[in-house]
Amino acid sequence: MRPKVSIIAAISENGAIGKDNQLLWHIPGDMRRFKELTTGHVVIMGRKTYETIGKPLPNRTNIILTRDKNYSAPDCLVVPSLEEALEKAKEIENDEIFIMGGGEIYRQAIGKAHKLYLTLVHQNFEGDVFFPDHSQFKKEVFREEGESANGLKFTFLELEKLL
Repeated sequence: MRPKVSIIAAISENGAIGKDNQLLWHIPGDMRRFKELTTGHVVIMGRKTYETIGKPLPNRTNIILTRDKNYSAPDCLVVPSLEEALEKAKEIENDEIFIMGGGEIYRQAIGKAHKLYLTLVHQNFEGDVFFPDHSQFKKEVFREEGESANGLKFTFLELEKLL
């Protein structure tokens, strides 16, 4: 069986996901959920996302996309295209492959994804990177409301494409 391709992201009401290569908020519950969902799986990210994190995510196969042919990162696979990343991921992963950003990688992957794991942050933020249109994901399979310690309200949402 082929693994499904999922996108995991946190987005604000106005679609912003980042500014100056940084996340726009800190929600510990979102970080816990991200870790729980992605541990033991392949994660695919762009070079800028990787460099923001600064190291490979533990207990996951990390694949980094970059056009820089000389780029290397310890304990990570580095590939030049999303297609190549997905090919490599399918050689390793049997269950679920997670696309974890950034904006350009999400744009390339949105048409290939089967499922979205979103954290919708109920506030507008100023950003320079935005999540792509995902209106084709209409089937809601999970929803949970939450609030962080600093009062930021959010919704965990899982969406699938209608077949």
